[in-house]
Amino acid sequence: MDYLAGLNPQQRAAVENTQGPAMIVAGAGSGKTRVITYRVAHLIEKGVDPFNILVLTFTNKASKDMRERITKVVGSEAKNIWMGTFHSVFAKILRVEAEKIGYPSNFTIYDTDDSKSLLRSILKELQLDDKLYNANFVYNRISSAKNNLISHSEYLESAEIQSEDMSNKRPLIGAIYEAYTKRCFKAGAMDFDDLLFKTNVLLKSRPEVLNKYQQKFKYLMVDEYQDTNFSQYTIVKKLAAAYQNICVVGDDAQSIYAFRGANIQNILNFERDYPDLQVYKLEQNYRSTQNIVEVANSIIANNKNQLEKNVFSDNEEGDRIKVQRAFTDNEEGKLVAEAIVQERTSKGYKHNDFAILYRTNAQSRAMEEALRKLNVPYKIYGGLSFYQRKEIKDLIAYFRLTFNPADEEAIKRVINYPRRGLGDTTVEKISVAADKHNITMWEVICAPQQYIEGRIANQLNDFSMLIRSFAAESKKLDAYETALYIAQHSGILKELHTDDSIEGRSRYENIQELLNGIKEFAEREDIEDRSLAIFMQDIALLTNDDRQDDKDRDTVSLMTIHSAKGLEFKNVFIVGLEENLFPSQMSLNSRTDLEEERRLFYVAITRAEKKLTLTYATSRYRWGTLTNCEPSRFINEINARYLELEMVKPAKSVLGDNSFDTERRTWSQQREAPQPAAARTPMQRPKTTSILPKAHVPTPGFAADVASAFQNGMDVEHEKFGFGKIVSLEGSLPDVKATVFFQGLGNKQLLLKFAKLRIVK
Repeated sequence: MDYLAGLNPQQRAAVENTQGPAMIVAGAGSGKTRVITYRVAHLIEKGVDPFNILVLTFTNKASKDMRERITKVVGSEAKNIWMGTFHSVFAKILRVEAEKIGYPSNFTIYDTDDSKSLLRSILKELQLDDKLYNANFVYNRISSAKNNLISHSEYLESAEIQSEDMSNKRPLIGAIYEAYTKRCFKAGAMDFDDLLFKTNVLLKSRPEVLNKYQQKFKYLMVDEYQDTNFSQYTIVKKLAAAYQNICVVGDDAQSIYAFRGANIQNILNFERDYPDLQVYKLEQNYRSTQNIVEVANSIIANNKNQLEKNVFSDNEEGDRIKVQRAFTDNEEGKLVAEAIVQERTSKGYKHNDFAILYRTNAQSRAMEEALRKLNVPYKIYGGLSFYQRKEIKDLIAYFRLTFNPADEEAIKRVINYPRRGLGDTTVEKISVAADKHNITMWEVICAPQQYIEGRIANQLNDFSMLIRSFAAESKKLDAYETALYIAQHSGILKELHTDDSIEGRSRYENIQELLNGIKEFAEREDIEDRSLAIFMQDIALLTNDDRQDDKDRDTVSLMTIHSAKGLEFKNVFIVGLEENLFPSQMSLNSRTDLEEERRLFYVAITRAEKKLTLTYATSRYRWGTLTNCEPSRFINEINARYLELEMVKPAKSVLGDNSFDTERRTWSQQREAPQPAAARTPMQRPKTTSILPKAHVPTPGFAADVASAFQNGMDVEHEKFGFGKIVSLEGSLPDVKATVFFQGLGNKQLLLKFAKLRIVK
């Protein structure tokens, strides 16, 4: 077959052997996507019904790209493959099966903002301190529980968890979790974690449903398996149990999402679940130069907990990796911007051939300023999503109510927008009445005379009739016509059209853009169901990695390394390579955390195709004070033969004239290169003892290093005073003084270098 001809021997073996459990260990740039798509195409060519194939990815973009590639090989049959993100595939199944676990098929999917809004309402009703029971913290706590398949009842019954909450002075987390679960259920809503948690509940409680999907999905493929959490792992294992035709693809060296529940042990210990496993290693990197690949290898060799592989490249040797030292973060930005201009001028690159990667979003400031001064166009990734803008969320809330009027968060969002005399007091009355009679807010709104005293009955009747009219029209109109009808009759279009401010015009244009997107969706021919309800589900399940392709925009890309995963650029700058920044100070408490930081560095390195530059500053502004910085330990872990050091010498003064000279030299050959890890056998699966987000302790060391870790508004813990929040910081390093508010004690002034505060994240 023609599509097999272009594969190397390892790739071809992984594609052709389709029976039984298989693991494809795919090094960076090794043609992983090609292997997955050809393997699926090969199954179909061998006569497997595409309806019996399930392919799970982590982004909609990845599944779209794969489906397009498969279509080129097998034609229209590719439409019948079950392919998508974990959340989109199992949301689709839950739409069919939800009633078996007590949910309506038209359940709403709450995004993070909806969930946190509901939690804030619950905290207010329970009269809890929203500083101690911070909504972000509570949300992450509940999310961690669900990802570990711990229900609210199991949470409350666990002596270990309750003891942990008690010791952290948050004994009511379990009660909040229970209230949150019941309110979501009452509103006919699931959050992102529920889409997996409830799928596990469904498969566990209804054996006939599990059997149905085991027989349906005779072949399973999971992309980026190293990023799966316990909940995802459990679903996949159950579905594959009948036929065991499961193929997982991933790279343990690129496991960088532990903070959101990913468990690297899932890929390291995959063989324990399937003793007759076939392992295929894709070790040839087609993306990067030999020098870049060798630098990545020398870094990741320092991790003990990994699968053994030998990644190599037959590409050109390429330039040495440049290491640039600046004296301040502003100078770092300047030298990066100037290097981009010089490379473009001398080698004819486009702006979109360059990416600047950093550990934290805050580092973008110095880069942006330097690029603007040289008129270099750029785009920052990771900003506010289009679908998170207020005007978009307002209109979408009306869409949600059209299909699920029990949606409590949608009601609260638009019951008085545009204004109709139904303010916060009315909403409070509706909520109290609903709780008192154990009914939904919508039921109260539909019969206000029965439940609420006062003169607001007419306004509530008008609102309920409005939503009912939307539901009636949606049954007669297509997605675009329904959306336009709602936008017009809700009053949102009129409200925004009459706002002549720049912001108002922008918001109006955003609504038009949303309607254009729905129009395009309604005219698609590659999907059967083009209803507004399905469009709503699609946008609710967009992941942070599903960015618009900006191929037509010639801009330099700025982003965090986490955002860069899966992308590639001809020229990459990794900036801020300093101790306590990269690796992060929060990662220095354990080998596990440090190894994840090293994997993050490995991911950053392997985004580069032709040229890689590493930069660091010897001083950086923190809280208005210039502090000394040490080069990252990661630089010292790179084999010296692949590096070229470029030192920056100030022409006058570091803090005065910013002009500078450069002096190049080869990195010291006397520094001993790191030795490869001798034994890289998988570790035993650790016992999970806690799901609590960690309280991070600043690493002991220089007083300046400790003090500089704190910021205004941070939640902290003191061994004597308990939990508090930093109100203000004053003074210069190392003698920074913090004013901290402690519940029940008021404000306390503490000298940070002696206070031994813990940062609660």
